[in-house]
Amino acid sequence: DAVKSQRVEEFRGMHLAPLPLVMIVLVCSGIMWVMAFRDVMATGRSIAGPMDDAMLHFTKSVDFFDDSGGWKSKQGGLSAIEAVTTDDNNMGGLFVRKVGGAAALAYHTQKIAPLVFQPAAAHWAAGHFAPVLLMSVVGNLIIVLFYALYADDLKAAGAGDMGMIICALLLVEAIAMLGYTFSARRGAAASSSSATRPLPDGKTESSVPSKIVMKTVGIVSGFFSVIAMRDLFFAGHIMPIPRDDIYLEWTGALIHSPPPGSVEHEEAGLEAALFLGDKFVSQLMALYMLLTCMFKFTSAFLIRVGKDGSGETKSKLFWRVQALGDALITFIFRLFVGAAISASLDLKWHLMLLGYETFILFMYAFY
Repeated sequence: DAVKSQRVEEFRGMHLAPLPLVMIVLVCSGIMWVMAFRDVMATGRSIAGPMDDAMLHFTKSVDFFDDSGGWKSKQGGLSAIEAVTTDDNNMGGLFVRKVGGAAALAYHTQKIAPLVFQPAAAHWAAGHFAPVLLMSVVGNLIIVLFYALYADDLKAAGAGDMGMIICALLLVEAIAMLGYTFSARRGAAASSSSATRPLPDGKTESSVPSKIVMKTVGIVSGFFSVIAMRDLFFAGHIMPIPRDDIYLEWTGALIHSPPPGSVEHEEAGLEAALFLGDKFVSQLMALYMLLTCMFKFTSAFLIRVGKDGSGETKSKLFWRVQALGDALITFIFRLFVGAAISASLDLKWHLMLLGYETFILFMYAFY
């Protein structure tokens, strides 16, 4: 019995992720998850005291929160989404904040879910979690860099402490993930000779787990990545896409980042600095969208079946979460269809693409 118990503990240690890592991710990403959930379900509501108030005032998210009517108030929830866009309700600005919150939820859930709800086929000692952890480290460092670039502006707005706490959480989590990833890779290399799982039919060691997922992600996430990269690096630049100028006007990009030489730049270029918070939240939304696309690109293009045939297991750690994330983002897009149409912006193509990618990811993640 003693030998049997010892063997069970050994196998459990090879299968389960280290508890300290799980706890660190739960605390760090858990806090970020709650804040992202707030941005989706209660836009503008303060949950972390004065420093959170300062951040919400800097991003002007407080404009969408109203609790003056008690329990009848919309309080920045989904019911705050109006069917028609007007100059007063700024539905384009609310769209940016809620989609950004949904993308942030997808990003932080990607770090939490595989460790907390660990699939039976995913084994820690086999290195199955390495792609998720490495991409999460990269994502965290990129977010920290983004906040660092806005450090002076956040400090001037009184939100410097909030920015520093966010950076500290992400850095601590990244360091822990990186350390445990290297230890897991050493363990996987030591036990690689014992892996005898047969390769899937029609697959080789260098094959991608699914060509259908690869093509779908390449088309859909590729399209959204182009738009997100523009919003992040070239805010306000009009691309040769139908109604792109309407999208930029609706989301306020032409106000906080008017293109040089444009009518908006001539009329209100000097006022653009007053909308720095809007630019910050718009670029943050684009960044989180890019990071979710990075996860999907990794699962579809970078992971290979491998000698032990574990490529599909590694990819499914991404697909399960990103399918849910795509579903949430699609839902948010659907809620804004009426407001967008009233601004002469048709979101049906966006919905069709997101819906198709969601369907494919669900099929290959859960079946």
